[in-house]
Amino acid sequence: MDKSWFLKNFDELTCRELYDLLSARNEVFVVGQNCNYLDTDGKDFQCLHLFCKIDNEIAAYCRIIPPGISYSETSIGRVLTRDKFRNLGLGKELVNLAIESALNAFPGNNIKIGAQSYLLKFYSDFGFEVFGEEYLEDKIPHHKMILKKW
Repeated sequence: MDKSWFLKNFDELTCRELYDLLSARNEVFVVGQNCNYLDTDGKDFQCLHLFCKIDNEIAAYCRIIPPGISYSETSIGRVLTRDKFRNLGLGKELVNLAIESALNAFPGNNIKIGAQSYLLKFYSDFGFEVFGEEYLEDKIPHHKMILKKW
């Protein structure tokens, strides 16, 4: 198994990588969670894209959103591990790398996320804390969470 991690801004992505990342996001969020929403929301141009390839296939992905775009804080979003690569520990590795990358890229900023409610324990293990009431996003229960580093 050949596993490699990449962190790229939008302009560094190859056409093939962009296609594969968007396909993975659609596979997991639009089809897999049966959510009809526009995934290409205009934020990708300003984000850092963190992804893992295993044997040249996208296995895990997230985007790191600069402060002032989704929230006043830095954010991590579109966090996914494709079904065929589950149970390899990629989700934990992805979130650890995303936190490290976000803090390096945007020092002095906390990290705020909108987490699907069933993943609260997963994110709390990294130090994220729930705040506010549960809300629906694309018909899926979510909570805002924050990782305070500053």
